[in-house]
Order: sequence, then structure tokens, then C-alpha cells
Amino acid sequence: MLKRNITKIFTSVIFLGAICLIFSSCLSISSNNGKNAGEREQTVAAVVYEKPKVVGAIKSDEIRESSGLANSPCQAEILWTHNDSGDAALIFALDKTGKRLATYKVTGAKNTDWEDLAIRRENGSGGGECFLYIGDIGNNTRSRGELTIYKVKEPKVFGSGETDSSKKNPLSTEAAEAIKFEYPNGERHDGETLIVHPAAGDIYILSKSIGSAAQVYKLAAGYDLNKTNAPEKIAEFTVPAIPNGLLTGGSIAPDGRRVVICDYFAAYEIELPKTAKNFDEIWKQKPRKIQLGQREQGEAVAYSADGKSIYATSEKKDSPLIEVRRK
Repeated sequence: MLKRNITKIFTSVIFLGAICLIFSSCLSISSNNGKNAGEREQTVAAVVYEKPKVVGAIKSDEIRESSGLANSPCQAEILWTHNDSGDAALIFALDKTGKRLATYKVTGAKNTDWEDLAIRRENGSGGGECFLYIGDIGNNTRSRGELTIYKVKEPKVFGSGETDSSKKNPLSTEAAEAIKFEYPNGERHDGETLIVHPAAGDIYILSKSIGSAAQVYKLAAGYDLNKTNAPEKIAEFTVPAIPNGLLTGGSIAPDGRRVVICDYFAAYEIELPKTAKNFDEIWKQKPRKIQLGQREQGEAVAYSADGKSIYATSEKKDSPLIEVRRK
């Protein structure tokens, strides 16, 4: 835990230093051009989304570092989250005010450095069961070669009667599947962004980088549970921020046509063109910035089950639960 905190503090120091170094260069750019670009960016975002609104807070002492977030298509009023590394293999069910409804131990899983959470309804949007995908993909020191994504059937949450569960006495999920993978060519990346395509079931992992663009890796559906899989690098992705690859979370809309990515400060949405025949074309699109309001250390975003809102949380205790509604 201490080692991870030191690493994050070190990263923040480097980040602030980078801003100072780059700031003077930014001033040399025509202020008029910069202003126009900024105005255009905010205008686009304003047309699509309303201002962020705090709709609740995560007051539970059990949840101090909301690092991943997902809204269930099978239980639309339920949000799922988990803590960062240093916790047990636990997931938490929340309502739309941030109240903890239940605590579950993920059977057969280990939390080395859980960073993001995705959810998918199998057999399409018309029926089927939902499964959570938990990304044990954090790798601050680049010491891990093999990483894991846990896939587990979503537990049924029945409301306030489940609150008797806790870290000391958690409920249990069904046994999780462990999807093992290593980046190709011996590469090692730190990652905090995991999304799963709602129709195809393809898994996407985005690296977190302070000095370069994020790398987008695809683990196509049909991965082998009996071996270590090798995802394919399919793109590089940047957001309109400095640094441009310091990504901390992501989510895909239920219709599979929009992706939202966040860093510590804001969110950025990309949309698949109507003429696109392949989802992977989405990574070529220009992101629109979405303000998420005040977050101490923003690491998690999720679309609502109907795709009409974006929810965001933050690490640190008593995190606000923020909603940004689509106009």
C-alpha cells in the first residue's frame, strides 16, 4: 500500500513538473488560436452534456479508493465499484446515491492491483445474464509480466436486506474465471482502463502513460482460459490534456457506439461514425471533453444502463458520486 502511494505521489510530482516545463511553450502559441480551440471544445461538450451534478456520496468506510465503476444493464439501479490495490478481492454494490448495498468476495480471485471494472450482458441486450470483468491490470513498477482479468457472474442484489454483509462478513460470488494475458514482444505497461464491447465481447485495455500516447490493446472474444493470451495492439490514443496519455478509467455505452475515458481531471468521449463498419475505427476519432466537476483523484467513469448519463467517482474517502446527463 505504501509503495503504491509513493509511486502515485512520484507520478504526480512528475506530472506537475511536466506542466511547468510545457507551460512556457504553450504561451508561445497564438493566444487567439488557443482561445478559439478552447471555445470550440467547450461548445461541443456543452451541446451534448449538461453540467455535472453531485447526486450522492460514497460514505462507506469500506470504500476508500473507488478505482473502477460499472452500471448494470441487468439491475439498472445498481452501480458496482471496487477499491484499488491493498484490499481483498471485494466488489461493492451501490445505489444511485452512493449508498453501499452489499459487499461480495469474488470467489477464486486476488486483488494485486485492481484498476477498472466493466460489465456485459451476454446473449445481447434482449436477455441473458450479466458478467463483471475486473481488471487486475495495474503495473506501476512494470514488475509484472502476466496480468489478469477476472470474469464473474453478476450477483443479484435485493436491496437494503443485503447491508448485513461487510468486509468482515461478505457475501460470495460464483467462481470467477481468470483471463490471463501478457503484452506482446515482452512489453510491460501500467493500465487503468478496461472496456468490454457489449455485443462482440472483445476486451480493450488502454495503457496509462505520462510521457506518450496511451496504447490500445484488444483481446478478441474467444480468448483461451487455459493459457496466457496475447492481446493485439490496434491503436494509440490521446486526449486533449497534458499529459495526453495519463488515462485512469473508461466505459462503453450500451449501444457500443460511444466510449468515455477519464483522467484525473475530466472525461473525454469518442463516437463511432455512422459509416464505420468496424468498431475499432472509434480510436481514430477526436475526443470531446466532458467536465466532471470536483474529484480529488478521479479514476472511474461509467455510462448509465440506458446510455443517457455518465457517472464518476473518485479515490479518497467519502467520494462524491457525480452524474453528467446527456441532453
